[in-house]
Amino acid sequence: MVDETNNIEDQNQNPSSEDQASNIIPISGLYENWFLDYASYVILDRAVPHINDGFKPVQRRILHSFKEKDDGRFNKIANIVGHTMQYHPHGDASIGEAIVQLGQKDLLIDTQGNWGDPVTGDSAAAPRYIEGRLSKFANEVVFNPDTTEWQLSYDGRNKEPITLPVKFPLLLAQGAEGIAVGLATKIMPHNFLELIEGSIQVLKGERPNLYPDFPTGGLADVTNYNEGQRGGRVRIRAKIEERDKKTLAITEIPYGTTTGSLIDSIVAANDKGKIKIKKIRR
Repeated sequence: MVDETNNIEDQNQNPSSEDQASNIIPISGLYENWFLDYASYVILDRAVPHINDGFKPVQRRILHSFKEKDDGRFNKIANIVGHTMQYHPHGDASIGEAIVQLGQKDLLIDTQGNWGDPVTGDSAAAPRYIEGRLSKFANEVVFNPDTTEWQLSYDGRNKEPITLPVKFPLLLAQGAEGIAVGLATKIMPHNFLELIEGSIQVLKGERPNLYPDFPTGGLADVTNYNEGQRGGRVRIRAKIEERDKKTLAITEIPYGTTTGSLIDSIVAANDKGKIKIKKIRR
């Protein structure tokens, strides 16, 4: 006799190849669903600024925290970092670095203490040693509770702005740089007064013609700028003056470089025999 019960159990324990195939999810499906969700998160919540106000989420949360603690006096940056952690779930180090970058642009935050120098590449002091407060400009143009749309913070305990109702093209004034998944942004800074004039032109229905302007100076070639669109390029060179027959002075440096990196490149060129120098003095 054949034991039919055992045959049934064997079939249950050893499913057919057709059943196994129906339970397999192809890699293409995982990539499409999971990876695109991750990419969207990085783009929207971390790396790329919003067109409405020009802020990345961490920058917006920092300014919101400054506003909540604003009483006209300077606050320890360590206190601002801790307060911002109510809204930003990515750690104190990233918040501190973002605050320093905002402060070094000398537009939204009045600074006190050693905030570093983007020209020389010197880093800022620790957050417990430096202080800051919102500038008069920031208080005037960045905040308006009546026109702000709010959302719950990541833990649901507080409300934070979705975007801030900025009355000035901060995205162009400060510039922005960020790398997401399959997407990157690099917007050059522009001259403050030229942006005001351009804003007036826009309000009149005219089309402004704006070019980047860099806080470190230098000579810019905007021939291929292409209005900042994809594929556009700006070439920047240092400004060099001849003090005497034996001395050259670099008075302005290209944006995105530091005096330290520039000195290193000059020394490397001298070692390779491309140029001849006697000494370099900062």
